[in-house]
Amino acid sequence: MAVVHAGPNDSWHGEIKSGSQFPPEAGRYHLYVGLFCPFAHRALLVRSLKGLESLIDVSVVKPYPKGDDNGWPGWRFPASNDEYPGATVDKLFQSEYMHDVYFKSDADYKGRYSVPVLWDTKTGTIVNNESAELLRWLPNAFNDVLPQDGQKSEPDLYPTHLRSEIDEITEWMQRDLNSGVYKAGFAETQEAYNEGVITVFAALNHLETLIHRNGGPYILGKHLTELDIRAYATIIRFDAVYVQHFKCNLGTIRANYPVIHEWLKNLYWNVKGFKETTDFKHVKENYTKSHAKINPLAITPLGPFPDVEEGIDLDFAHLKPGSVKYPIVLERQAELYA
Repeated sequence: MAVVHAGPNDSWHGEIKSGSQFPPEAGRYHLYVGLFCPFAHRALLVRSLKGLESLIDVSVVKPYPKGDDNGWPGWRFPASNDEYPGATVDKLFQSEYMHDVYFKSDADYKGRYSVPVLWDTKTGTIVNNESAELLRWLPNAFNDVLPQDGQKSEPDLYPTHLRSEIDEITEWMQRDLNSGVYKAGFAETQEAYNEGVITVFAALNHLETLIHRNGGPYILGKHLTELDIRAYATIIRFDAVYVQHFKCNLGTIRANYPVIHEWLKNLYWNVKGFKETTDFKHVKENYTKSHAKINPLAITPLGPFPDVEEGIDLDFAHLKPGSVKYPIVLERQAELYA
C-alpha cells in the first residue's frame, strides 16, 4: 500500500478507488477550497464537470486575511455563512482556521495549510491535498457510484489516445504558466521578475499557437481535457489580477491573444461548471488584500470590466493568432518551444 502521508513535512497523497483504504462512497468525503485559489479551482471544476456535487460537499474559506509571511495563522473560515458572500463555515468541525483541519489529521504537521484538501469523514484524515494529483484521478474516482445517467463517461479528461500529448504539455504549462505567474509576481529582484515575466508571455504565445493549430474550441481540439482545466484556472485570473498585481503587463488576454480569448469565453459562457466555479470577488480580494509586500494599502482595483466579455466566435480557423512580440519574449519562446 502506498504511503499516504510520510510525516509532518509531507503532503497527503491518498487516492479514492475501489478496494483501497479510500473506497468511493457518496457523502463520505468533504472538499475544502478557496474560490480564489487556481489550484483549488481545478478540484472544483472536476467536481462540477463530473457531476459529483451530490457526492462531495464543500467548505469554502474566506479570501483574506492570510496571515504573516510564513502563512500563519492561514486561511480563516467565516463565523457564519452570511459573513462573506460565497464563503462558508467549516461544515465538518466548525473550525476557525484551515490549519485546525490539518492538525486534526496530523497534530505535528509542519507544512503549508493550503487548499484544496479532500477529507475522509470515516477515517478522520486528509486523503489528498495535492491539486495535480486530484486533477488526475478524481475525474474517474466515483464512476462506480455515480447515477447511471451517462455522466461518468463524459467528459474523459485524460483519454488514452491523448495522454502522451497531455503529459508533454502539462510539463511546460505548469512550469512556465501556472507557476510562472507566481515566479514573476513574487520576485524580489528586477532580474528574477524579468526572467519570470518573459517566460510567462513566451508560454502564452505558445499556447495561442497550439489552440489555433488544433482548431479549438479546446486546447487539443474537440476534446475537453485536464489541460483546459489547468489552463483556465490561470487564464481566468490573468487580466483580472496577474496583469496589474503580478506585473504581468506585457499584454492582456483580451487585447493580445484572440485565440486564447475565444477559448476562454467559450469555457466560461458555454461549458457548464466553469462560470459557476469562478468568483471574481474572491479572486480579486484575495490577491490584493493578502499580499502586503506587493499591495500594502490593500486597495482592490475595480477593473477590468467586464470580467469576461460576451460574444463568442468558435470559427477558430479564421482567427489570426496573436502574440506579444517583445523581442526577448520571442527569443524565449523559440528557446523553450522550438
